[in-house]
Amino acid sequence: MTNTNEIGWKFDNSYESLPELFFSEIKPNPVESPNLIVLNESVAENLGLNVEALSGDSGVATFAGNVVPEGGSGIAQAYAGHQFGNFTMLGDGRALLVGEHITPTGDRFDIQLKGSGRTPYSRGGDGRATLGPMLREYIISEAMHGLGIPTTRSLAVVTTNEKVLRERLLPGAIMTRIASSHLRFGTFQFAAQWGDMEKLHTLADYAMKRHYPVLDAGDYLGFFRKVMERQAELIAKWQLVGFIHGVMNTDNMTIGGETIDYGPCAFMDEYDPATVFSSIDVQGRYSYENQPRIGGWNLARFAEALLPLFDEDQKRAVELAQEELYKFSDLYKGHWLAGMREKLGLFGEEAGDEALVQGLFDVMKESKADFTNTFRELTLGKLDLVERPAFGEWYSLWQERLGRQSESAASVRELMQKSNPAVIARNHRVEAALTAAVEHGNYGVVENLVRVLRDPYAYSDEQVDYCVAPGAGVSAGYRTYCGT
Repeated sequence: MTNTNEIGWKFDNSYESLPELFFSEIKPNPVESPNLIVLNESVAENLGLNVEALSGDSGVATFAGNVVPEGGSGIAQAYAGHQFGNFTMLGDGRALLVGEHITPTGDRFDIQLKGSGRTPYSRGGDGRATLGPMLREYIISEAMHGLGIPTTRSLAVVTTNEKVLRERLLPGAIMTRIASSHLRFGTFQFAAQWGDMEKLHTLADYAMKRHYPVLDAGDYLGFFRKVMERQAELIAKWQLVGFIHGVMNTDNMTIGGETIDYGPCAFMDEYDPATVFSSIDVQGRYSYENQPRIGGWNLARFAEALLPLFDEDQKRAVELAQEELYKFSDLYKGHWLAGMREKLGLFGEEAGDEALVQGLFDVMKESKADFTNTFRELTLGKLDLVERPAFGEWYSLWQERLGRQSESAASVRELMQKSNPAVIARNHRVEAALTAAVEHGNYGVVENLVRVLRDPYAYSDEQVDYCVAPGAGVSAGYRTYCGT
């Protein structure tokens, strides 16, 4: 056991109050020589933990999965999910939930190790992770946090000094992830498929109390509505910055509305709504343009799992679910259009705003314009594309729209700068950082990139080099992998 007082852990493991169907207790799978390479000090401080102590032997032993700290739990969670449309039993195949830490402000966070070894849900896998994907999650999750997008975050990454066999032998690593919870749509699908009515009730009551305590007891339709609202807002935020999740399976949709699982994700360079980066998404199911539709599809699967809670009469339960699901498209579009107005410096609402936005995207697609830099240049008033006739016509319409509002040019610029990141985690930058770390043991490139990504709206001189796009056609062949 580690010294809880030294580090500051304060565990209260409410998930273990659920029926044993939902988890399995697991013992640590120790590694011989763990080495701490990333400690996210800002996350540690927000958790109320002692940064110096976390860097010591007891902290590293916890991050490596060699010990479960005093008060911790040590479980793997069970869940199911639709993966690329196919339903299957899943669960934490390479993760250990250390426990639920309570911060000094009373917030509750899961502390989970990713890559900590085999569990009852490993399905033949080794339960380990490699260094590249764990650092990738650290980079992208910090980028998302900087962008103001709800996300899980990385507290630490340790190397294990063991080799993990994938396509070749790669250095092993374990990442410590924090989340408001790891409750997923797939957790409820698991309960509906392999549990009973009592267990489904228990799970729903637990999730409501943990994430939506304002709801009245038994208001399961209200619970679904809250989850749907958060998903609509989350996916809109993804679309507004050109983020492509890459693996929107129902097991990767969280009840708390956080982005989770940064495997085959990436940010778009050249604007193309059909963009897919994931090597396994050969049909483009999870392309950029499909993300809102898939969000609705996933919510329908979540609603199916909750049907017995909506009404005892199945027909009535289906009707209630459909009434709510019909609202998703408008919810999503409302968040997206509000965000697009901000990106274009538009105050108030006009009937033609959506057409104005779509006109810009049409020109961007035709011109193969960079997604992030187009909005950055609009913010800065630097537009090489204006010379192109189609873009020039759109620009005139935009200026006319701006001219009909009373806000000053300075106010417009301020709104746009708050809404348009100067930098994103560009794929070529991420890959360069990972190569430096994995192949050469140089972690400075990762940390420099993360430092810039943590304040993407700064428009600082330091960020200028990180704004450079990779060049025409470079991102077209870029592929990402799930890391398992």
